[in-house]
Amino acid sequence: MTIGLFDPLTIRSVAIRNRIWVPPLCQYSVEAEDGVPTEWQLVHLGAMAMGGAGLVVAEASAVEPEGRISPKDTGIWNAEQVAGWRRVTDFLHSQGATAGIQLAHAGRKASVHPEWGASGKGTIAPEDGGWPTAAPSAVPFPGYGTPVALDRAGIDRIVAAFVTGARNALDAGFDLVELHAAHGYLIHQFLSPLSNQRTDGYGGSLENRARLLLEVIRAVRDEVGDEVPVLVRFSATDWAEGGWDAEQTTIVARWAADAGADHFDISSGGLTAGVQIPLGPGYQVPFAAQVQTAGVEVNAVGLITTSRQAQEIVESGQAQAVMMGREMMRDPHFVLRAAHELGVELDYWPPQYVRARWR
Repeated sequence: MTIGLFDPLTIRSVAIRNRIWVPPLCQYSVEAEDGVPTEWQLVHLGAMAMGGAGLVVAEASAVEPEGRISPKDTGIWNAEQVAGWRRVTDFLHSQGATAGIQLAHAGRKASVHPEWGASGKGTIAPEDGGWPTAAPSAVPFPGYGTPVALDRAGIDRIVAAFVTGARNALDAGFDLVELHAAHGYLIHQFLSPLSNQRTDGYGGSLENRARLLLEVIRAVRDEVGDEVPVLVRFSATDWAEGGWDAEQTTIVARWAADAGADHFDISSGGLTAGVQIPLGPGYQVPFAAQVQTAGVEVNAVGLITTSRQAQEIVESGQAQAVMMGREMMRDPHFVLRAAHELGVELDYWPPQYVRARWR
């Protein structure tokens, strides 16, 4: 039986109404620099829920203040942030969408000027509002400040912060959590031999480099219980010689599933600068298909822009779902349009918008 783009997908106790999902999209829009989501997050994410998205995953939200990419990132480490996110999840649920959040720590890529609206680039100095960064090894991201190598106490603190973030996410009304192990941020830094030069139990072999991720998964699973889905986002390759690659991703995805993860969001890159990435429609989809050979469920991302392209990915079995970030930002109602283009009748048009339905 062929699985369609608009068929529901159930992960543990959570039924997601379709397979067109919104990935975490950094917004750098917390002007108060306190990590509390604002009206921007409410409207930005809420519009996509109104537009029919099955799962809406809120942007990378730091599990501790030092884990933010920039001072203007959202967080999930305190009660004020929980209350701010509750407004968002209540609205997402009112529109029939499943609400997720990406739990993140930027590691050596923290404390940088935001992507837009900033006067500078790279690391923000402490006197300008930045903070010291930490990583598996004292190896900087090109052009950024040098991080401090985490000791065992620091690693234990990070694991505990992810657990607190997961608990706060549930208190904020999120249905699932995604652990950010991609795009050159902290967990990815541990996974890749290019950034992890440790000689202890967290470095060297693949088993050791994956140890932090697996510890976080087990601890988060213990915290959220058996009913809550736990997703993991991987960069399948560093696009760099001697770095993290799709074969290692596939092996570690199986270990992650055994540790309690349910579904894998397969992206690529972000670990280092100056790499050549062969961009093109669906260029990361083959990585999702490869990781699936580990016997796990995946979604595909990366220049997926049309309804028929998304349909082909799911119907061909290359992935169980697609995440469409930039296309959903261009058109928050993409899902409603895609259903029309593919001849699918949906019963979750917002009633306020039914008069605009294509006939």
